[in-house]
Amino acid sequence: MDPSEIPDTLKIDTRFQPRPALWAITLVAIALSAFQLYTAGIEPLGLFYQRSAHLGFILFLSFLIFPVFGTSRPRGTLGWLIDGALLAAAFMSGFYIIWNLDAIFDRAGWWTQTDIIMGIVCTIAVLEASRRAVGLGMTIIGMIAILYALAGPRGMLPWLGEWMPGILSHRGASIDRLVGQLYLGQEGIFGLPLGVAATYVFMFVLFGAFLEVTGAGKFFIDLAFAATGRKPGGPAKAAVIASAGMGSISGSAIANVVTTGAFTIPLMKKLGYKAKQAGGIEAAASTGGQITPPLMGAGAFLISEYTNVPYIDIVMVSIFPAILYLGTVYLFVHIVALKAGMTGMKASELPVVRHVMAAGWQFLVPLVVLVYLLVNNISPTRVGFWAIVSVIAVAGLRAAVTMAFLDPKRGKPLTTQRIMDGTKDGIALILRALELGARNAVAVSIACAVAGIIVGVVGLTGLGLKFSSMMIALSGGNIVLALLFVLLASLVLGMGLPVTAAYIVLIVLVGPALHNEFGIPLLIAHLVVFWYSQDSNVTPPIALAGFAGAAIAGSKPMETSLQAWKFAKGLYLIPAFMVFNPVIITGGELWFVIWTGAIIIVALVGFAAAIEGYLFGTMDLISRILIVPGVIAVFNPELWIEATGTALVLVILALNWWRARAARVPA
Repeated sequence: MDPSEIPDTLKIDTRFQPRPALWAITLVAIALSAFQLYTAGIEPLGLFYQRSAHLGFILFLSFLIFPVFGTSRPRGTLGWLIDGALLAAAFMSGFYIIWNLDAIFDRAGWWTQTDIIMGIVCTIAVLEASRRAVGLGMTIIGMIAILYALAGPRGMLPWLGEWMPGILSHRGASIDRLVGQLYLGQEGIFGLPLGVAATYVFMFVLFGAFLEVTGAGKFFIDLAFAATGRKPGGPAKAAVIASAGMGSISGSAIANVVTTGAFTIPLMKKLGYKAKQAGGIEAAASTGGQITPPLMGAGAFLISEYTNVPYIDIVMVSIFPAILYLGTVYLFVHIVALKAGMTGMKASELPVVRHVMAAGWQFLVPLVVLVYLLVNNISPTRVGFWAIVSVIAVAGLRAAVTMAFLDPKRGKPLTTQRIMDGTKDGIALILRALELGARNAVAVSIACAVAGIIVGVVGLTGLGLKFSSMMIALSGGNIVLALLFVLLASLVLGMGLPVTAAYIVLIVLVGPALHNEFGIPLLIAHLVVFWYSQDSNVTPPIALAGFAGAAIAGSKPMETSLQAWKFAKGLYLIPAFMVFNPVIITGGELWFVIWTGAIIIVALVGFAAAIEGYLFGTMDLISRILIVPGVIAVFNPELWIEATGTALVLVILALNWWRARAARVPA
């Protein structure tokens, strides 16, 4: 495949990349995806073999894609010398473990000098790859973690321990002990985060790549527009639906904004939404994709591994909260449209549902296969493999049927040449998907490797228990304050870490306290931390998805981020409701589950109406103020308080409906 034929979604800044480097990127990316497919569906590998090979490939690919001095200038001789050394380090980092695995197990704890040197080389390579592929913030946090481990009276840097506050002090680790933890054990770089990235996450990222190159993105967008386009604020509502579908598969809110926002944001602006509102709506909707089953980005797989809860169970309990979040964004969009007197798009401007389904029915088959296999308790890695096979199969079948019966050239005979040309096109499409999947996986795998460094240091130093003690002391045992501290911590971490890494770090630090000290059920504690870890996408001052939406909308980043923050309020309220009303996750008596689900819907509707000052009509200031305590009361687990708050919200909304109806009826 010639690099010039790479589709737009695959392209990086290649102006200063020589052709051999582009070919190398393509070949390594395809080789990585082929390796992952082989080990997922044909011949599984052992834990260390899989993770080591995956990391070697990922590091090698990251140093090829991202030059040492950035992509906006040529590498030059010095750049190639540095990157050449790092490419060698990447290869050795992964494959040294594979070549010496039995010997390393035999001498566990009695490391050779070569083991230590290779561990240092691997750690440096991971941190440098993080700087290039993920961002400087993640690298700095990883370096701080290493320095923290080495500080202390018995550590390599005893003088640094003198600067540690009493509760954070520890005895310190030697370089040998630290390298043994980070490189030669199962709790560091090759720990659970990278293990999840090297198996489940990669396969579903690759699955998303196959859907993308075969046109699934356009199908989901067209279907959303066909369903909602004629309603008030149609393009914005289509953005919510399309972004949920694509975001669940892509695993990245930012990529989702760029993909669906390119279509939806201009149409929202054309319909009457302000530029900042259009960008904010898309950012909030795209963030919802990361909490929407069946894939939920990488989150569901990590939660499953940490809690030992089957993946399909996590998917099932996440359906209703995801509907609540997306429904809240949809409601905000609807209210804004009604306030501004917007109408929908004309029928002539919209696709027809039956035409969309006729053109893209094949994209539903892999999703059905995926859900069917998950329900039957097949391993998620194997499920990803068969989902990809099903994409290839239905796309090939569709192409064959089109060529034979629906092709504009069907008046001409099906010659051998036409069949060969179609086969070549299909192979080229598969290779493009293999390349795209590997490129998309680079950032998340590198982030998980650095997260492994942080997790390893937490385990080595006992920082997790100390952090939990600090949180308990600061909150005074108040669960509301504890949740607020988790939210603030997620925002701070989100400034330097991707969502997946922020979740891993947070759950290691605060998870034990939430579960053991505050009595929050384990699965709910993980879901709360995972949901709060999404807030860096929509919360100023660092709202990455909001910034991406602003770039497309042509609005100011901070104004757009504030709009995204407003539309994404469900991201903060719904996890809190899970904590105080765990029945919506853990289950219980049917009537109580239905009651609990109904009152949170009432609370979210009332909250949106109070924020916008509008529902059926304009709300007066007193009604907006009175509705707030009613919403807060709904979160209280006491049944009579919930009922009182729900009644107050319903009464205020009913009065608003009656006044709006009276205003429309002529005297």
